Order: sequence, then C-alpha cells, then structure tokens
Amino acid sequence: MSAQQSTQQMQGKICLVTGANSGIGYEAALALAQMGATVVMVCRNRAKGETAQAEIKTKSGNTAVDLMIADLSIQREVRRLADEFKAKYQKLHVLLNNAGGVHGQREVTADGYEVTFAVNHLAYYLLTELLLDVIKASAPARIINVASSAEGFGSLKFDDLMGEKRYGAMQAYGQSKRANIVYAYELAQRLAGTGVTVNAVHPGPVATNFGANSGGIMGLFTRIARPFELTPAQGASRLVYLATSPDVEGVTGKYYGDKKQIKSSAQTHDPAVQRQLREVSEQLTAASR
Repeated sequence: MSAQQSTQQMQGKICLVTGANSGIGYEAALALAQMGATVVMVCRNRAKGETAQAEIKTKSGNTAVDLMIADLSIQREVRRLADEFKAKYQKLHVLLNNAGGVHGQREVTADGYEVTFAVNHLAYYLLTELLLDVIKASAPARIINVASSAEGFGSLKFDDLMGEKRYGAMQAYGQSKRANIVYAYELAQRLAGTGVTVNAVHPGPVATNFGANSGGIMGLFTRIARPFELTPAQGASRLVYLATSPDVEGVTGKYYGDKKQIKSSAQTHDPAVQRQLREVSEQLTAASR
C-alpha cells in the first residue's frame, strides 16, 4: 500500500475510540487519523485528552480529530456521551471499545457497581447499545471490543459478578474481559444481516502503564512482564487491522489475536451464557435511564 493510499483508506469514515489519550487507544486513534478517518477520541481527563488530541492532529496532519469527555464508570456520563455524539454526527463506521482498567482492591462506582466490571464491560455494553441505531445506519460498519487472553483467568460468575462474596484483581479483570468476548459473540448474532460486524481482539501483552499500580500479584506480574511486551503501536495494530482491513470485511463473531482468529474459552461459546449476560447487562444499565 502506498503512502497516499494509506492516508486515504479511511477517508469519509467516522471512528469512535474510547480510552484514546494513552496506550493502545492513543496509537489506534493516531493510526486511524493517519488513514484519513474522522476520529472521535473519548477520554476521561480533559487536560490529557486535549494534549493527546493536539499530538494526533500534528502527527497525522489530520484536523478531523474530535474530543469528547466522559467518565465511563458512570452510566449517566455514558448516556450523555452517546447523546453528544448523536447530536454532532449522523454516522459511525467504527466503534472501538478500548477503555478499561484493573484495580487491586475492590472499589464501587457512583452507580454502586464493582468498578472493573462497570468500566470494562457495562460501559462497552451501554455505549454500544445506545449507538446501535447510528451504527446500523452507517453499514458497512464495525464494532471491536478490546478483550484479553486474561479472560482465561476469570469465568463469568453470575452469582457474584460484583465480587461481593470474593474479590481478586485477576479474577475481576479476567471476568470482565471474558464478558467482552461473550458480548461480541452475542451481538454479532443479533446483528447478522445488517452489514455491521462485531469482533473481539486480544492486543497482546503491551508495555503501557496499564495495571502497574493495581498492587498485589497483578501489579507485580505487570511490572515483571514489561521488558518482554509489545509496544503500544504494535498492540494497536491488531485493533486497527480489525477496524480497517478488507481482509476481515464481513467477518463477524470472532476473536482475534495477531491478525488471525484465535480460540476463546468454552464458556464464551455457550448460548445460555451469552443470553444471560445480555439480560443481566440490560438489567444493570436500565436503572440509569
């Protein structure tokens, strides 16, 4: 692909990236901007968001880089974000659900939910569902959930999703990442025939600040593994591949690693689990209406 082709590949496309001010979110937003897309960055901190936005505009030479501020742990802010986006844009060709976190100690959000599950799954679910009408009207369109191989550490425990009975950072994070995959599979089936594809992706072990301050085993593991990890740009390339490549046009309901399909745990493929997660997610987000 020539430089000119790469800068025109996403011309006319609107892409929304959550957690876009640092790490793989930043690198994905930058790559999409370099391809000519209109990029809407979603960040929690305005100062950090504005700095990242300015950098991406400069590095990409693309001025169509927007910034929207929202704390995705708070459902009313997710709803405000969706309303703000719809008020400004009539199309959405790529939704990249990337924002996430991990916490060494159990914490709860303003809505009363365990924060890892709230940010890593419920925010993905609520924002996606609120934007589905715009996404379907933009078909062909793509939804990408950033998951992780850490899903192998945490099964979905519907009797204790919020870790009230027992909390561990690895289990909480792994459970939320498994939920990302289950939701991708369920939504892909629901959107079959609409021209909207839904896939999950493991960006690989990426050297960012993610998890370093979580404490305990999770923080220790993160710090030890860092010298062996991918750069944020390398990890982001997996996201950008699913967002832009003609190789995966029309492919849906899959889980990807390094630009190829990989296996996820048996629980993620269980139709009953997929159905139950959707029902529970709907219940846990309905209260904020």
